[in-house]
Amino acid sequence: MPHKVSLADKFALFDDHWAPRLAARYNGNEVRIAKLEGDFHWHQHDATDELFLVIEGELDIEFRDRVATLKAGEMIVIPSGTEHFPRAKKGEVKVMIMDAEGTPNTGNEETAFKPVEV
Repeated sequence: MPHKVSLADKFALFDDHWAPRLAARYNGNEVRIAKLEGDFHWHQHDATDELFLVIEGELDIEFRDRVATLKAGEMIVIPSGTEHFPRAKKGEVKVMIMDAEGTPNTGNEETAFKPVEV
């Protein structure tokens, strides 16, 4: 049976950064939420696109040739195979990320954070 999800309630359940949590699943995809602070690292996802939607704060996503700055309510789809470097600009950023089920957040299975449901 369908049920609504409160992102605010889900974000209140954890405090760590760069550790995505599963908020929902649909059609073989995962809706992940994460709190970000500071820098992540350069990586890419070879087999799938990745969507970032900023819920709160401001996020820079660096590409090799430019920087995209996202504010609350803005999103970007990063095509598969595109190197990117996420960076929380000023303090904590809350994001929703959509990935194909099982996609490692680091682009590399060995270093990935395994998202758990919240």
